Amino acid sequence: SNTHAPTRKLAVAAMEKKRVAIIGAGVSGLTACKHLLERGCRPAVFEADKLLGGVWARAPDCTSLQSERPMYQFSDFPWPESVTEVFPDRRQVADYLDAYARHFGVLDCVRFGHRVVGMEYVGVGEEEVVEWEEWAGCGEAFGSGEGEWRLNVANAEGNIEIHVADFVVLCIGRFSGVPNIPTFPPGKGPEEFDGQVIHTMDYAKMGTKKANEMLKGKRVTVIGYLKSALDVAAECADVNGTEHLCTMVVRTKHWIIPSYYAWGFPISNLYLNRFSEFLIHKPGEGFLLWLLATILTPLRWLFSKFAESYYSIPMKKHDMVPEHSFFEALATCLIAITPKDHYKRLDEGSIVLKKSKTFSFCKEGVLVEGESSPIKSDIVIFGTGFKGDQKITNMFTSEYFQSIAVGPTSSTGVHTS
Repeated sequence: SNTHAPTRKLAVAAMEKKRVAIIGAGVSGLTACKHLLERGCRPAVFEADKLLGGVWARAPDCTSLQSERPMYQFSDFPWPESVTEVFPDRRQVADYLDAYARHFGVLDCVRFGHRVVGMEYVGVGEEEVVEWEEWAGCGEAFGSGEGEWRLNVANAEGNIEIHVADFVVLCIGRFSGVPNIPTFPPGKGPEEFDGQVIHTMDYAKMGTKKANEMLKGKRVTVIGYLKSALDVAAECADVNGTEHLCTMVVRTKHWIIPSYYAWGFPISNLYLNRFSEFLIHKPGEGFLLWLLATILTPLRWLFSKFAESYYSIPMKKHDMVPEHSFFEALATCLIAITPKDHYKRLDEGSIVLKKSKTFSFCKEGVLVEGESSPIKSDIVIFGTGFKGDQKITNMFTSEYFQSIAVGPTSSTGVHTS
């Protein structure tokens, strides 16, 4: 209404004077930039890659959404009618994000090939920052104006530029950048292996053509059993079939499901709604919420058993039913949608599962529990996730900010499989 017009103009004018930096041009970075542009701000978006889209820019071609299309959509920018798949693939998602960025003028703000290698808050001593009960001592996003963020930005040539901002939005994602590589005792690690060892992050950067050339005719062992590991194994099976088997070393069994329908019923009606939030105990919950979650425990069990009775059918054949409940897996996001024909590949033998809590390397390949001979391999690929917490702390040059950046030890900081 016109009543609020002067106030809105003042707010926009104030935002125009603020210097805002956004780090990352993935889903979150694009959205943050779009909303800031609408409020009169002109943010600088620093993207280390030459492409926008975050993880979608470099994912293997067989990678698809883990959420159904209607649940992975901008509220003000629907999917094009040409995309009808329930789980759009990597290229479709990347194209959708690119169209979103172009439509809202976000692309003009993105500085490709610019990696933020460190940032620090200057103008206010750390001793004073420690004493603040609220950010900037006043709880305001832009603070009192006494301090500012100083970003060290490496351009495509590797030269360091200094960029100053009043406010920084971190949109760097948790599942990229810093790979989680298992550690081994002396004489048991990759250095003992005669073949090639890489992480799925390196595999994705290669691009499909080069990756397929690398896999062709090779004995491949994939460590892990969640999204990235499953995608790589699927591509390997497509390239080599049953001539050269792809072995997956499974340390933890997971709920790997074909869709979000169990017995023809959409399980989102059970889990993805406001009511389902009452089923879970939460940190700092009051007595009433604790009591409600406790009373609803049988319902939580019933929901889980209903889903498990359906999804466990193909898993039982391969002794892959997880020890933890389906509800627990969904609540912690440790669930994955199967690549196309995953269980068919297990049946035909193009993918072989080896269940082992531990593993080590030898000259010929990988040693697992319960087997005296190694899994003979030419290539071993770690599908063991990423160190999300370390990626965030690495952004800060100050030891103090590094220590508080991610708060208490996070259960989701390391995404493993």
